[in-house]
Amino acid sequence: MARILLAEDDEIMRITIKDRLEKNKWHVDAVPNGTEAVELLRKGNYHLVISDIRIPGFDGWQLLKFIRQSSPYTDIIMMTAYGSVDDAIESLKKGAADYILKPFNTDDLIIRVSRILEMQTIKARCTSLEENCREIHADLIGDSKEIARIHSLISQVAPTDSTVLILGESGTGKELVASSIHQQSKRANKPFVRLNCAAIPEGLMESELFGHEKGAFTGAHARKLGKFEMADGGTMLLDEIGELPMSLQAKLLRVLQESMYERVGGTGTISIDVRILCSTSKNLEQAVENGGFRQDLFYRLNVIPMRLPPLRERRDDIPVLTRHFLHEFSVKRGIAMEISQEAMQCLIDYSYPGNVRELKNIIERASVLAPEPVIKPTDLPADLLEANGRKVTEDSFSLSDAVAKAEKQLLVKALSHTNGKRAEAAELLGISRKNLWEKMKQYEISM
Repeated sequence: MARILLAEDDEIMRITIKDRLEKNKWHVDAVPNGTEAVELLRKGNYHLVISDIRIPGFDGWQLLKFIRQSSPYTDIIMMTAYGSVDDAIESLKKGAADYILKPFNTDDLIIRVSRILEMQTIKARCTSLEENCREIHADLIGDSKEIARIHSLISQVAPTDSTVLILGESGTGKELVASSIHQQSKRANKPFVRLNCAAIPEGLMESELFGHEKGAFTGAHARKLGKFEMADGGTMLLDEIGELPMSLQAKLLRVLQESMYERVGGTGTISIDVRILCSTSKNLEQAVENGGFRQDLFYRLNVIPMRLPPLRERRDDIPVLTRHFLHEFSVKRGIAMEISQEAMQCLIDYSYPGNVRELKNIIERASVLAPEPVIKPTDLPADLLEANGRKVTEDSFSLSDAVAKAEKQLLVKALSHTNGKRAEAAELLGISRKNLWEKMKQYEISM
């Protein structure tokens, strides 16, 4: 449901507009002055603000400036009975989405509001698509010497067709490196196909890689193309290659050596032109010694090894990565989020067993649960603070900790009073159900 904030000092007009907007199933908060509008904007998110230019407290211009600075993804419509072309141009220059002169037909206002909300939906979809594309073709982020070395190596190997074995712990960005190699290669306009060898059951792996003919096995009702066939002319990433079953390693070796294979249940030989990239968090040399990985396949894959350092070995990149993820989630939430120096230092001091993926998850959690636009140490996961030796003690004089403790107690009390009915508890507390859910998640309240 769209959330709209209406700031209008004329009581009759405020009630009239509010009622008309609510008929369209929009949530509307109405205030008589700019000061109250700013207070509500600081407490919650709004898709749209409709404000008179001349209202008590913060006037419309000041309110517009505040919104552009604190919530750049919130749109605003300016209203005035003293309108002129100059006022219209000035409001649009300062960032207003639209401008309407009093007196106006409320149907006209509804059309303008609907158009703005529809545009916000379209922008959100575009942002989502762009983010998904960036996730697929994103580049490694960082200014450290280690990342500079990786970028240099990518530039060297990308133009060739050599097999690259990308090594590194889980969450270090092995798929990003593979994607960068593909994008900088002569095959960039061809398919880039990925297969996680650890995610496919052993019984289905051969069919996934090489495809199958109709009737090859029970359930094979039609011919299916394998990943190699889909990647013909392009690049194939075999993620977590160390988990590939021994029974398929010999067939993969043949593909690497001869560039041909047969579908499951097929008799014809299929020739392909695919560049192979592999990645793993497993020690393949140890796996060879233990008999879990073919030695000849290892040598064939290990043409150009590329090791990605864990995040704890490139701590200089943590601030850059943090700001990148914070911007990403700020765009998604529609709030300009920041991080305090103390919280940043906590992030820098942490060891990150989950590497960059773990850092991203930490920033996403903090951006959702932080009660203010500035992330503080207390907004970070407790296990991170404890790992850094920063656990808050019971005799702490931190005001934010005391407020959080009181808030949790009040949430539990409200939920107990309503027998766990969240909608009633949210109404009792004077907050939205979403806000209640976020706070329950923050304080780990499960009732």
